[in-house]
Amino acid sequence: MAAIVARELTKHYRTSRRREGVWGGVLDLVARRRETVKALSGVSFAIERGETVGLIGPNGAGKSTTIKLLTGILRPTAGELSVLGVSPWRQRRRHAMQIGVVFGQRTQLWWDLAVIEALKLLARIYRVPPADFETRLKTFSEILDLEPILHRPVRKLSLGQRTRCDLAASLLHNPPVLFLDEPTIGMDAAVKARMRDFIRATREINGTTIILTTHDTSDIEELCGRLLLIDRGLLLFDGTLERFKDSYGRWRTLIVDLAEPVDLDRMRQLLGDPDLKLSAPLERRLTIGFDRRACTAHELLARLEGKAPIRDVATAEADIEAIVREIYEGFYP
Repeated sequence: MAAIVARELTKHYRTSRRREGVWGGVLDLVARRRETVKALSGVSFAIERGETVGLIGPNGAGKSTTIKLLTGILRPTAGELSVLGVSPWRQRRRHAMQIGVVFGQRTQLWWDLAVIEALKLLARIYRVPPADFETRLKTFSEILDLEPILHRPVRKLSLGQRTRCDLAASLLHNPPVLFLDEPTIGMDAAVKARMRDFIRATREINGTTIILTTHDTSDIEELCGRLLLIDRGLLLFDGTLERFKDSYGRWRTLIVDLAEPVDLDRMRQLLGDPDLKLSAPLERRLTIGFDRRACTAHELLARLEGKAPIRDVATAEADIEAIVREIYEGFYP
């Protein structure tokens, strides 16, 4: 059985729309204008046990709503959702015992307690045996470098330090499903690498099912074998990272090293296509961005052959960061 199954998941909000000005405020007291916000509209997917899935989309796309439904914080307007055979909003206590959650901007630790005291309190809440707690705390401390901050109050931690502590707290009870919302926010490159190694090891050793939402595309490439793309409350893509690049990464780059300095105006005339993206990052290097559905690298080279002194060529696929950025900017319909 799949770890998570969502069928026609729908969430609509009723919100008030405020009028401007003093007179508008008076009118709002008498009769408020209400509108329906369609955060999710019939989203369906299934996630197998042990998968690491990236949930991506622009701000306001429905990612946070999806996570809140999966964790039982919200109740759907329509549709069905099951996490390890449990309904998140109908069986909230049972559900809470089988999941771990990290929200990058909100801590689950007590603000005025030292980190170690907060972790011990969570261990009691989740009924973690003392021996298991000590073993897991040692592991977390080594990988996440928690030792220097264990006896500091949570309120005195930086964002990156607090996120590392939150990740340890979410895994104290060894949950089979882990939800991560921006888990590497506020971290430098070295700590990000340790965090990713830790998440990867958690999945491989314990078979943990992980759902990751992030705007850091390097997190996606490093950790996720599968992507769910949500925009305007609709599931636009569900598949592997490779298929995502193939479906949306229509732009490729042809890199041409020349025997003479690049003259961009002349190159534009030779290529004869205004839709190409030409640049010269080096004096003798020409880069040509082209739509792979409109032409091929071979065709572009044929236009240059005999007219430009070519020394070497290479091609580069669009990276996931560029693809996601173009989707967020509305480049694709």
